[in-house]
Amino acid sequence: MVPTPDLVPRRVAVQVDAALADTRVVLINGARQAGKSTLVRVVAGDRLAERRDLDRTQDRAAAIADPVGFVDSPELLVIDEIQRVPELLLAIKAAVDEDPRPGRYLLTGSSRLFGMVAAPDALPGRMETVELWPFSQGEIDTEPDGFIDAIFALGPDLRHESTVTRAGYAARIVRGGLPEATTRDDPRRRQRFFDAYVQALIDRDVRQLSDIQHKGELRKLVRLLAARSATIIAANSLESALGLSRPTVARYLQALEEIFLVKRIPGWSRNLGTRATAAAKLVFVDSGIAANELATDARALLRPGAPFGPLLESFVLSELSRQLTWSEQQADLSHYRDQSRYEVDAVLENRAGRVVGIEVKAATSVGLDDFRGLRRLADRLGDDFIAGIVLYTGTATLPFGDKLRAMPVSSLWQVPAPA
Repeated sequence: MVPTPDLVPRRVAVQVDAALADTRVVLINGARQAGKSTLVRVVAGDRLAERRDLDRTQDRAAAIADPVGFVDSPELLVIDEIQRVPELLLAIKAAVDEDPRPGRYLLTGSSRLFGMVAAPDALPGRMETVELWPFSQGEIDTEPDGFIDAIFALGPDLRHESTVTRAGYAARIVRGGLPEATTRDDPRRRQRFFDAYVQALIDRDVRQLSDIQHKGELRKLVRLLAARSATIIAANSLESALGLSRPTVARYLQALEEIFLVKRIPGWSRNLGTRATAAAKLVFVDSGIAANELATDARALLRPGAPFGPLLESFVLSELSRQLTWSEQQADLSHYRDQSRYEVDAVLENRAGRVVGIEVKAATSVGLDDFRGLRRLADRLGDDFIAGIVLYTGTATLPFGDKLRAMPVSSLWQVPAPA
């Protein structure tokens, strides 16, 4: 039984609390219904605080009519969905410049605030942004979620055994991590939730960000992206399928990313003596949405020809993205592909230039060919290459050469960070 959303501790809560202690404005940014309001209640705790919600008509009207009066508060002021009235940022800037105490404002937003045309770039040096994703698997299962810190610390010495089956991974993919979806055991009820969720984003949030003239084509675009999850996406490859111009497709892709429906994983390169692709891969922020767009359930996902592999890769990339928001190791996530078609699904590079490469395989067994891209990366990087990991649906950690290991996918959330 999955705990109710109100009771699931969020790992980024510590970051938000620390930011309020030394920063004037803190913004929690993330997808709608990812748990921002619950996190705010937990973090605000016993603090004296006022709260306003710009999704409410009366609050929004007051904010537009009198921005300065709206943000005037002697205590912590919580403002939900700040992207609804981005002009408030100028009033907040004036307030925190006059009274620079930390912890003045706690904001939440459901779109990338400074990607919005209407948002003034008003708070440099005054605001810290914390990104909140849907639940990680570790948050749902009360597991440590420490893989990134562990692999950078231990490299190929990291070991993990797992009892999670392929069917278990399929069930996790279709469930996703949106709090409301995790409480719905009936697949049909979960489907209704996902359908309504995506439609609401298109009808309300995307319209706020972009001039959408073809809502039907935008809905079709979401389904096309789900079918191409974890692949390199270029706007020109979608033109003919949608019957839209390349600039329009590019604008729609940007809008979907800014509302946290999808995320681009950039191409990784270094001066390795060979050109690497700069094109980005695209994954869904929540794997449950992607699976629902493809009308697949956990049982269907295990059948031959089902998109288990791409959805598993997207699932892994989104779990890594979640974990990077709280890991001690500060690293960037990208993917690698060169002109010789050597590929690595995920590349984690820390600020010291040390690299961990990760491949994702839906099979329960792994062979030498599965390490082809990782060996290429290891040869090019030399001592900067910490480890190459193939995450697979088997149960054991297996050696495949110097610094190369196969590990169960569940190591992502079941492995603890080093003390």
